[in-house]
Amino acid sequence: MIKAGIIGATGYAGNELVRILMGHKEVEIKWYGSRSYIDKKYAEVYQNMFEIVDDTCLDDNIEELANQVDVIFTATPQGFLAGVLTEEILSKTKIVDLSADYRIKDVKVYEKWYGIEHKSPQFIEEAVYGLCEINREKVRGARLVANPGCYTTCSILTAYPLVKEGMIDTSTLIVDAKSGTSGAGRGAKLPNLFCEVNENMKAYGVASHRHTPEIEEQLSYAAGEEIMINFTPHLVPMNRGILATEYATLKRKPDGSLPTYEEVKAVYDKYYQKEKFVRVLEKDVLPETKWVEGGNYVDINFRIDERTGRIVMLGALDNLVKGAAGQAVQNMNLLFGFDEAEGLNLVPMFP
Repeated sequence: MIKAGIIGATGYAGNELVRILMGHKEVEIKWYGSRSYIDKKYAEVYQNMFEIVDDTCLDDNIEELANQVDVIFTATPQGFLAGVLTEEILSKTKIVDLSADYRIKDVKVYEKWYGIEHKSPQFIEEAVYGLCEINREKVRGARLVANPGCYTTCSILTAYPLVKEGMIDTSTLIVDAKSGTSGAGRGAKLPNLFCEVNENMKAYGVASHRHTPEIEEQLSYAAGEEIMINFTPHLVPMNRGILATEYATLKRKPDGSLPTYEEVKAVYDKYYQKEKFVRVLEKDVLPETKWVEGGNYVDINFRIDERTGRIVMLGALDNLVKGAAGQAVQNMNLLFGFDEAEGLNLVPMFP
């Protein structure tokens, strides 16, 4: 058994971490950190944990926590971990950070898009971007894992094989994504009130959403050249789920014809056929958020538009599981040599 601590345990992603880790045979949670609920029983914050979790919420003292556990999950706002992380802490424990503090390698890009100063840029280079299906071997040897964002996980995995194989014109790539409201966190915010969200759909962060450079950076690594995309997120009135619809021009073959369905499908199978948590659906079956809710899966498919010469790629995931806590546990499993799927054999819930 290893010991784990969670800072930010009372947010939505933190609670999802607790739910998943309670079913993990190799982990014991030692610390439920929450600045907002210090000394309050965890089950009073989340009644679903009544008679399951008896512990009381502690503070966010990461220095003290590092002496007690083997791994720390930080489900915290941007800037928290960067403001407190030291070499001494990393010498004692591994960290899986669910914020964006170490996802982007260029500190100036991070500071521009997030609007805050990065307090510990010396750790950015060693941090491993924890998209397991792409960086699995790098994660195994890491001390610090930058857990990807929810929009980014869905957007990157949906397009990655075609970008990697050079099958699309990346200058034409557009990502149109929709998310449930839990992606905005548990804090009380006027735009997320029921009356503001219900019976409504809206775009936000248009041409300015902070997940944009993260998607661009990772797909640029895949392409071997710098990529710039249009990314537009939308808020929809549901609790969980992300659906990304992505558009790009297909590169034609030497004879001028478009790649066939079978040729594109073979590329997706090359990268994902052996991946447990990426499901490439059968022909003409398109991803839906309801079929991934509560599970650690990403469902992906595509359709070729012969008329326009473009391809439409679609991906769906649960933003709190594969888009946050589930992926964090997947990363932890790699860090400690466990079965990568341990604790994550979660059958999606329906209805």
